Amino acid sequence: MRHSATAPLFSAFLAACLAFPAQAQIATATLAPTAGNTTAGTVTFTQKGSKIALEAKVSGLTPGNHGFHIHEKGDCGSADGMSAEGHFNPTGKPHGKPSAPDHHAGDMPMLVADAAGNASLSSDLDVVTIGSGATDIVGKAVIVHKDADDFTTQPTGNSGARVACGVIRKS
Repeated sequence: MRHSATAPLFSAFLAACLAFPAQAQIATATLAPTAGNTTAGTVTFTQKGSKIALEAKVSGLTPGNHGFHIHEKGDCGSADGMSAEGHFNPTGKPHGKPSAPDHHAGDMPMLVADAAGNASLSSDLDVVTIGSGATDIVGKAVIVHKDADDFTTQPTGNSGARVACGVIRKS
């Protein structure tokens, strides 16, 4: 019986590859204020299996709740953020709470700003992906709205004006 001299090397290589998971897919959006607003921040999306871990840090908000969505077009060129168009909704679902079975892919939990106008959010998203497929968020926009999302009004949630916009780019 012949044994290859490379078999132990191959086994060691294979074990090393299995010890290091594939590099996580990461995408980020840098939020800039729309005309007349001061809202800014960063949003990071990290693919973790079938979910996306969302981390957001936003400042310049009025205290309270603010609608927070991924929008269809990665275009923040208009002064009011309307160039980002409507909510990202490749699955044709109604607008709703991200914890509900039926909701836009772009529906995210609300940002809650403290008395100083700062908001932080950590959440998991279950519909979107990074880098492939119909639910890929790369090249879309993140919008922060002036008002709270009622999660009922179709198709927008009645969240009011757009106070910040940022294009999602793969890191």
